[in-house]
Amino acid sequence: MKHQPADVALAVKRLQYRHHRALSRALAPLGLSLVQWDTLRHLHRTPDASLHDLAVLTFQTDQSFGSLATRMADRDLIERVPGPGRAVKHRLTAKGEELRAEGQEAVNAVFETSFDTLTPAQLDQLGGLLDVALGPDPTA
Repeated sequence: MKHQPADVALAVKRLQYRHHRALSRALAPLGLSLVQWDTLRHLHRTPDASLHDLAVLTFQTDQSFGSLATRMADRDLIERVPGPGRAVKHRLTAKGEELRAEGQEAVNAVFETSFDTLTPAQLDQLGGLLDVALGPDPTA
């Protein structure tokens, strides 16, 4: 076996780290951190998401995401809307949607550059292999 599991895992982590650094640089001119843009992206896909759902989607704790959401609301990127009971829902503002779209262009450019050494078939193969490796989400 040429590729040992630990080596593959380390390569995935290195690629993730490279993406995080490149994405942070690409989003900085927009005044966004990676987790802020990720929040905007998830709210675009899932309007009215709860704080807990957004924390899970962005790999944050509820407490740290609560602080982030407050800062983003103060910047008029998201709004908090009362939900049923004590629940609070979150939505994009017009400014948040504008920055999300601009950020998406920057993110797409990073990923296109990152995978430009792969042919379309290799990219499909890599995606398929990662799907198999990830399997079903045990926490779902």
